[in-house]
Amino acid sequence: MLESAIPPVSAPTPHSDAVLPRLYLPEEVAAVLGCSAWWVKDRARRRLIPFTRVGRAYRFTGEHLAEIIRMHEARPASPQHPTAPAPAPKAPTSQPSRPSAAPSARLRSRPPRRARQSQFGTAA
Repeated sequence: MLESAIPPVSAPTPHSDAVLPRLYLPEEVAAVLGCSAWWVKDRARRRLIPFTRVGRAYRFTGEHLAEIIRMHEARPASPQHPTAPAPAPKAPTSQPSRPSAAPSARLRSRPPRRARQSQFGTAA
């Protein structure tokens, strides 16, 4: 009978007492985050989220998942306490403000292209 090259997690290893971290698939991470597996793989490919690469496959630890959640967390803006009173709103002026550019000729639209072709009597 052949022995496994990797001992089971429950078996103690002679070199370390640490337990190996659980590696999650992109589909499992996507289920936790509520997004698609494609999004998780795409972000990992573009190196926007932390990951572990095993061969050509993306794998994620619990620490990676916690960091991804922290990276995309949106915190409310701190309320700004006004130290000075707010300026009173200005009364509307009768003339709209215009840029100080020199007056130019009024623009006119062109007739539609099909209308221009029909003036020459061409058959389609």
